[in-house]
Amino acid sequence: MMINEQLINPQSIVVVGASNDLQKPGGKILHNILECYRGEIYVVNPNQELVQGVKSYPTIVDLPKDVDLAVVAIAAKHCPAAVRALTTKKNTTAFIVISAGFSEESAQGALYEQEMVDAVKVVNGCLMGPNCIGIINVNHHSIFTQPIPMLDPSGADFISGSGATAVFILETGVALGLKFNSIFSVGNSAQIGVEDVLAYLDETFDPDHSSKIKLLYIESISNPDKLLHHANSLVHKGCKIAAIKSGTSEAGMRATQSHTGAMATPDTAVDALFKKAGIVRCYGRLELATVAAVFMAKELKGDNMAVITHAGGPAVMLTDSLSQGGIKIPTIQGIKADLLRKKLYDGSSVGNPIDFLATGTAEQLADIIDACEKDFDHIDAMAVIFGSPGLFPVREVYEVLHQKMRTCQKPIYPILPSVVNADDDIKYFISKGNINFPDEVMLGHALSKVHNFIKPVKEAIQMKGVDVPTIRALISGFEDGYLKPEQVQKLFAAAGIPMVSEIMIKNEKELAKKIEEIPYPCVMKVVGPIHKSDVGGVSININSSFFLEKEFNRMMSIENVQGVVIQPMLEGIELFIGAKYEQGFGHVMLCGLGGIFVEVLKDVSSGLAPLTKEEALGMINDLKGRQILEGIRGQEGIDIDEFADIIVRLSTMLRFAVEIKELDINPLLGNKDGIVAVDARVRIQR
Repeated sequence: MMINEQLINPQSIVVVGASNDLQKPGGKILHNILECYRGEIYVVNPNQELVQGVKSYPTIVDLPKDVDLAVVAIAAKHCPAAVRALTTKKNTTAFIVISAGFSEESAQGALYEQEMVDAVKVVNGCLMGPNCIGIINVNHHSIFTQPIPMLDPSGADFISGSGATAVFILETGVALGLKFNSIFSVGNSAQIGVEDVLAYLDETFDPDHSSKIKLLYIESISNPDKLLHHANSLVHKGCKIAAIKSGTSEAGMRATQSHTGAMATPDTAVDALFKKAGIVRCYGRLELATVAAVFMAKELKGDNMAVITHAGGPAVMLTDSLSQGGIKIPTIQGIKADLLRKKLYDGSSVGNPIDFLATGTAEQLADIIDACEKDFDHIDAMAVIFGSPGLFPVREVYEVLHQKMRTCQKPIYPILPSVVNADDDIKYFISKGNINFPDEVMLGHALSKVHNFIKPVKEAIQMKGVDVPTIRALISGFEDGYLKPEQVQKLFAAAGIPMVSEIMIKNEKELAKKIEEIPYPCVMKVVGPIHKSDVGGVSININSSFFLEKEFNRMMSIENVQGVVIQPMLEGIELFIGAKYEQGFGHVMLCGLGGIFVEVLKDVSSGLAPLTKEEALGMINDLKGRQILEGIRGQEGIDIDEFADIIVRLSTMLRFAVEIKELDINPLLGNKDGIVAVDARVRIQR
């Protein structure tokens, strides 16, 4: 384990570069450590005898004792020597290097960074940073920024690849009432990255004491396998994880020769990785904080929500947002609804949304919540919208909300939008341990995302029907580039992928020999050009030898044609499966409907190989055109189980054939009798 006890729970800390100036990192970090840390604290500063009341030593060698943790805030050029002195003279094995000016700035800085890592490795120590803001946990606040949130074991563990972004996310979260258990800023990740901290949280996880919420801000994923393994492990231990992965806007800008290459971008790989790992993906600070707040609320276990409001507009927007995410706002009616209406002012509505007007009181809100909790069995949760109408103080209303959130079995999501008018009252509400969702649309979006998220399956490779030794032997014998049709046939046979029978004809002499074997009607396709249709290289419904010979001669005159493949004409729903190898991630797999659906509508879903049957079925279920696969308006559907099996077998083949960098099967044809691959492209690159 890379992270050690000295970093997490040091018995002594030295701040190298500590200052009396609280506007400097070395000053602020010492101040924050002194605020809560109860172990031995040392300071190294050659220009001061006392720093913030702590005796200062001119050099590291002058320190009177060994030190567990060093927090370093001096110029980059002096850091390697300081780290070496601490490891060799003071037995220090944990370091937080705040200083900037390393690999993020210059080649020389990168050398300084490597020198520090090398020195720490010698003593089997750990290094957080450089160029980070530090870490916070219950033992010490070795961080130079604000805010420092109140720590709570039920709060989130937050790991960030960016110091400044960590501060902004903390500010966003604190404003919502989000609780934190620990914060790790990894900076340049010279030795310890986001994946390594997540691994530590997984390996030390205690179901009775550890936080069950993990938030990540990731700028680069250096070890996708490690992230996948430990996130998946934590989710199966009962944790919830949400993450932002930034820096993917260049995805899809590269030229490509296949549908898969165009669609399976690095960003698609991140999506597939997160899905397989069990990470809820977010795209901004407020979304991450809101998803985390949803994690902390009672879990929504049904699909039906009551929207309780004193303002019509926000209720409509929330209803729209929830409905788009599949959460229903069912009608409330009947005798008990009539009884509730009698307790409200004239003009109030209980049909859902329940609107008790701008003049609504705390007592009326309590009556509405009680009715939703006890009388309306088809309601699973409540969202309460209550700002300041400017008519009376709202603290009494917020006090009712606070009490009901603790006594009701059904989840209550408070939406308190008056962050200026009722600022003091909202702060009071949050100070009592509550979360606020100031934006109703963001709540609807985040709640839907969490509610619809499917728990990932445990990591597994399903080998059924895949002949790995034959696949390896075939791949070893193939040259780089696109495989020939007969090579694809052999490879797919070894993987248990059904392919349509075909005859390869390279010249007129071969055509004359095999013409009697050809079934009619048939399809003809050129071999050689990548995009066959674009060069007139596909002919369908050929029903006689006369037209077959005529089309053969025409096709052989097309530039770069090496021959013609002839297949029986089949009918069915066109399907698509593709895969693309992304460095570090492995094969990103895509599936969808073929033909126009993949080319124009791009109705595809993604997964990361190897896939289980459950994951493959989940990919199929995500397709907008799923109803077509099931059969619609009298049209026959396909065997969805067989489609999933083919996706799984293909993913297993790819797991053992990393030389395959791109693969397209478009189309496969599916009907009640089965599914067969009709056309496939496979590109090998070592």
